[in-house]
Amino acid sequence: MTKKEDKLQPPEELVKVNKWDGSAVKHALDDAVKTCLLGDRPQLKEQFGLVNTRLALCALAVGVAIMAHAWDFTHPFPQSRPVLLFSVLAYFALMGVLTLHSSFREKGTFAVAVQKDKERERIWEASSDMRKYDDKYLLTLSVRDVRSGARREQTSSKSCAAFIDQNGIVLDNLVANEVNRLYNSLAAEKKDK
Repeated sequence: MTKKEDKLQPPEELVKVNKWDGSAVKHALDDAVKTCLLGDRPQLKEQFGLVNTRLALCALAVGVAIMAHAWDFTHPFPQSRPVLLFSVLAYFALMGVLTLHSSFREKGTFAVAVQKDKERERIWEASSDMRKYDDKYLLTLSVRDVRSGARREQTSSKSCAAFIDQNGIVLDNLVANEVNRLYNSLAAEKKDK
């Protein structure tokens, strides 16, 4: 690279978090894992299906609330009673579906990517968990073959101190090493079979 090209590229931004804030640490590590997983592998294309489903459910719930408000504005309360009752029940049902979707389908998944090869299509998912007042960061990387439905996963449970220095800076190279280890073990398993 020439000196001009070096000047045009921005320096790598260091992420600094309050290391005593568990939620901030988890989100910073999730971002580092997502950057490593999707940034280093051009064959993986990010998929937004989970986020779009959540967004659609929220948009429907807000639409129902706006409809109820508009109907009540044009037809004062005694006339709007059936519409308001329907809106309240529909909003409650949509929030229940959203809660079920978040609890049972998403389960802490923060990155979904699709890998399309000539012979098959695979879906990679990265999810994490970090309990309150606990320093263990549980990272799960899974791959699912679309045709056969076979699913494999690898899990890593390490202290968040393994990825963050004393000043609260996320060490991307250590995160990348762990993600690469999990990814390579899943890639090796699928080649053996």
